[in-house]
Amino acid sequence: MNPAIIIKMKKLIYLFALSLIANITIAQEPLKKTVFIIVDGIPVDIIHKASTPNLDRIEKEGVFLESYVGGERGGYSQTPTISSNGYATLITGTWVNKHNVWDNGIDDPNYNYPTIFRLYKDAYPEGKTAIYSTWLDNRTKLLGEGLDATDNLKLDYTFDGLELDTLNYPHDKHSYYIKRIDAEVAIEAAKSIYKNGPELSWVYLQFTDDESHRYGDSPEFFNSITYHDALVGLIYDAVKQREEEFNEEWLVVVATDHGRTPITARSHGGQSDSERNTWFVLNKKDINEYARNYRTAGVDLLPTISDFMDIEIDQNTRYELDGLSLFNTVEAFGLKGTMIDNSNLLLSWTAIDRKADTTAEVLISTTNNIKEGKPDTYKKIGEVQIKAETALLSINVPKGSEFVKVVLKTPNQTLNYWVENISSK
Repeated sequence: MNPAIIIKMKKLIYLFALSLIANITIAQEPLKKTVFIIVDGIPVDIIHKASTPNLDRIEKEGVFLESYVGGERGGYSQTPTISSNGYATLITGTWVNKHNVWDNGIDDPNYNYPTIFRLYKDAYPEGKTAIYSTWLDNRTKLLGEGLDATDNLKLDYTFDGLELDTLNYPHDKHSYYIKRIDAEVAIEAAKSIYKNGPELSWVYLQFTDDESHRYGDSPEFFNSITYHDALVGLIYDAVKQREEEFNEEWLVVVATDHGRTPITARSHGGQSDSERNTWFVLNKKDINEYARNYRTAGVDLLPTISDFMDIEIDQNTRYELDGLSLFNTVEAFGLKGTMIDNSNLLLSWTAIDRKADTTAEVLISTTNNIKEGKPDTYKKIGEVQIKAETALLSINVPKGSEFVKVVLKTPNQTLNYWVENISSK
């Protein structure tokens, strides 16, 4: 055969192979990545008073959801509406009775209830994680980077601690140094997200909380919200650029950690509606019926990210999660229980579909070994129809037991509730 023809045929085969590779690349599913942004201390009613064009455009692509923090008011899971409690709730999917972060001192977090970062690293050891924060303790204490108790969790990209640099960021009574640091954090987050594309990132911005403590429900507070909105816009632009250039699909969640006191909005920490009322903004519209029709909770962030990122969660951790996914199917929520006497357990919950013939298992444990990092043993005590929304079950509780941990296991989820003080009933 003519050598020129052979060369031409080889070129055609090479070009055809390149075309196949290109088509395969295009056909691949986009790589999933997540960034969640916490803007501090903005209640639902006040977020709507401020100009937030960037949150508005995220909402236009997705959804705005009213949420709450604070656990069960008056119950065993009641959680102070303070910043560190709010962050811990968001990143562990549990209330304070489990994560044990009671105040901003963060003296003794219980790392046996893992954060979303530990769960991600366990599932994808080679995946990249990042934190960009105006408060160093978010990484060193709440995430527990480098501690034995967190299996020496290590984040791949970090930018924080500027609040400790009093030379370059001298502290002033108006907290303008925090405003400057927030800008530095957001700019670095946007640059790093675009350049490095970490799979899971946390951005934390503080200035809104400072302004509210100082001025309350005021134009100054509204302006600080608009300022944070602009910083969120920088990060969102970086995400959009990544999606366009690198065949990635990003989940963006913007959330707040707590509301504020009624009327003045100067403080927080209590259990008033305005202190408990929070919100999520997501860039996704395909939420489930639970998210669409009911008030979500701060504990829902972790299972939502886990579902989007396809993170496998072990059974011991799943049974302890207090939150629900906003994406995957949810059959029920709001599990509660009480002992009628020492041998009868009364349960109630809310069914999403009151017509569906869906069965759930009821499991119980009378130990709380997970608190010490050890597994609990659960025993199945019966099955219930979810649409019934209530059940009375006979149980045998060992003498001296002070509580029962109940798990309602549906085909797609689990709910849990602690029934306390049973020995006295």
